[in-house]
Amino acid sequence: MRIVFFCHSLLSDWNHGNAHFLRGVTTELLECGHAVDVFEPRDAWSMVNLLQTEGPGALDDFHTAYPHLSATRYDPDRLDLDGALAGADVVIVHEWNDHPVVRRIGQHRAAGGRYVLLFHDTHHRSLTEPAEMARYDLEHYDGVLAFGEVLRQRYLSQGWARRAWTWHEAADVRVFRPLPRPEGPGSEGDVVWIGNWGDDERSAELRTYLVEPVWQLGLRARVHGVRYPDEARELLADAGIEYAGWLANYRVPEVFARFTATVHVPRRPYVEALRGIPTIRMFEALAAGIPLVSCWWDDAERLFRPGRDYLLARTPREMTRALRAVTSEPALARSLAASGLETIRAGHTCAHRVSELLQIVTSIQQTAPETVVPA
Repeated sequence: MRIVFFCHSLLSDWNHGNAHFLRGVTTELLECGHAVDVFEPRDAWSMVNLLQTEGPGALDDFHTAYPHLSATRYDPDRLDLDGALAGADVVIVHEWNDHPVVRRIGQHRAAGGRYVLLFHDTHHRSLTEPAEMARYDLEHYDGVLAFGEVLRQRYLSQGWARRAWTWHEAADVRVFRPLPRPEGPGSEGDVVWIGNWGDDERSAELRTYLVEPVWQLGLRARVHGVRYPDEARELLADAGIEYAGWLANYRVPEVFARFTATVHVPRRPYVEALRGIPTIRMFEALAAGIPLVSCWWDDAERLFRPGRDYLLARTPREMTRALRAVTSEPALARSLAASGLETIRAGHTCAHRVSELLQIVTSIQQTAPETVVPA
């Protein structure tokens, strides 16, 4: 099959987590023998910021890390859909695309497009910005791929889509895997947190679940990420936490291998409204075999095994106790790492998600033979 993605960016992961999953899924599809084409807008804010802050060398490093992946960067006003979609069997449009692009692709399908057309949502805007999401014209789409059951139900209850499927994110285990630790875990520190500041969506949580416990325990810690304002950097510095800026996602396993543990701090909308949806960094940390302590989130879909795959901290005090335990008890750390890795490999790899995607596509083809040519 020829599978076409319209995304915000495949090439840049600067404050753009969907790039992580997209890279893994496209890699798996290529390995399965499918043809894959990716289109991203030329002026995508993630790419613009990457080049401004890190320079063109960051893009060169991406191509070195993923020599098999590429993307066509297009001008939205000049996008030739006939050319882009010629021979396509499946088209997946991510929700960070502009409304006109989403509408035009739907109209192209309605005008005789012989492909399965899916909208892919990996964000909380359906609850936090419902008016914005309602503006997407999905009339001619076959359905929605939602990265959690609660989000799937949202699309159906609001009448935004006729059909929707739960399609969770997952780890690219070709990249995220346990790496050798020649100097042992913790060679560069006790705790590393990799994530962006997140505006006001988790600033308080980062203070109470990361900065203060690390300071109270006297742990050696490092933070990687972008969009940290001056006051956030001062907060880290006052607690003795190193701020190390942007880190390419494919470099994360190398860093994990040099620290004892990591922390999962979900954004507030996922905790309060989108039950059952962790950030992709949780999948990736467990896949890399690093012990994980997570702030509370409701694993309504039972993706993991709290207490076995990771330690769950419902309060800052519990976080402090959990970090003390995981950084001082090697047996506990090894057990958590092994269990978390087992769970990822059993059901949460990008290979699993590709299998799910192809099953969804087959089900659509079987129920709409008059509009979609089976692969």
